[in-house]
Order: sequence, then C-alpha cells, then structure tokens
Amino acid sequence: MNEITIFGDIHGNLSALTAVLNDIESRGLSNLYCLGDLVGYGTFPNEVVAAIRERGIPTIMGNYDYGVGHDSDDCGCAYTNPVSEALGKRSIAWTNAHTTAENKAFLCTLADKIPLQLGDLRVVLVHGSPRKVNEYLFADRPESSLVRLLDMVNADILVCGHTHLPYHRILADGRHVINAGSVGKPKDGDPRAGYVVLKGDGRDLTVQFIRVPYDVEAAAQAIEASDMPHEYAEMLRLGRG
Repeated sequence: MNEITIFGDIHGNLSALTAVLNDIESRGLSNLYCLGDLVGYGTFPNEVVAAIRERGIPTIMGNYDYGVGHDSDDCGCAYTNPVSEALGKRSIAWTNAHTTAENKAFLCTLADKIPLQLGDLRVVLVHGSPRKVNEYLFADRPESSLVRLLDMVNADILVCGHTHLPYHRILADGRHVINAGSVGKPKDGDPRAGYVVLKGDGRDLTVQFIRVPYDVEAAAQAIEASDMPHEYAEMLRLGRG
C-alpha cells in the first residue's frame, strides 16, 4: 500500500462527512481510515455511524465514541472552564438519548489503534495518543515526548486526531507526527471539513491536507432546531471552539 486517506472527528456532522466522502470519491482516493469520534456535538449520530458502517471503513474508537458506547455522562474531554464543561455534559446527554442501542454497541467494537505499512514506513493511527484515547497531542508538544510515543508503538509515522487542529511535524530523527484535523468540528478558524492523504514511496512521505466546503449553515441550523446546546452551531460557523 502506498497511499492512505485519513479523516476523523466527525462529531455527528452528516453534511460535513457527506462532503468529505464525495470529495474523496471524486479524487479517486482509496484505503480510507477513520480516527474516530463519530458522535457528539452534532445532531446526526446515527446517520454518521451508518455511513461509516455501510462503507466498512476501519475506524478507531474516539473518546466520545467510548463515552456514548458505554452510556457514560463523561466524554473524556478536557474543558478549560465550567461553562464549556456544562455544555459538554448537555452534549453527551443529548447524544446518549439520540443514539440507538445498536449503534452504541457498534461504537464499543472499534479499535484502539490501527497499524499500517505505507511503502517502507510503519504507520500507527490513534485517536488521541498511543497512551490514552483522550490525550491531546498539540503541535507544540516537546519533541522528546513525541519520540517516546513513536517508540512506544514502533512507528515511523504517528497519525492522530482529537485536537481538531491539523499539523505535520517532522522530528529530528526523520519520523513524523500528523494530526488529521476534523471533518465535523474544525477548531483552526477554517470551518471547512478536513482530511489528509499520505503517500509513501520507499521511506519518502508526501502529506496532503485537503479542506472541503460543505453546507455549514445547514449543520448549524440543525443544532439550533434541537435541544443540543446552540453554542455549538456558532462554533461550526466560525471553525472555533
């Protein structure tokens, strides 16, 4: 395999997922993998799960998938203030109430990591980090910490999600840490859905971040038409939060 297409953090945003899948198909891309967090924040958890299941896309269990799969009131998120935490509690309560038992059971079956071979490069896909599903690997993480995580899983390339902030870091030893960004809830100020394509040629790696416009307003209005906290609608419009 010399090319893989990776996306994640869909968060119940069916419009964004549909746009990404259509874009992937239009480019003739294959070998799709999902980094998880299918549910939460958006109002189409069942439809998103169905889209992933129907296509048989290998998927990692995100922290939100774990919480909803186990009917927990804790999504495993790190909130910076009480207001955000209160909104998060309402989000997971809404998602628990509106996700079918069958789909919750499916979320519990998802993998914790996916190892792949890309050319001569060993790739490991995770949601948060190889250590914890909800560990945030931000772009400014000390290099020594990233080296330890790569060593832990014997990888040349570590691909993660969870932060909703895309980046590609090349370490001093030539290894790579890549965040695929988010399909359904970007936080980098660009409301477009995002995914990443990796191409391997021997030990050479090409990384392409792709952004896809979608009907953000429709997704935002669906939130505002529900009991999901309406603050999440504005976050979609701004690509923030």
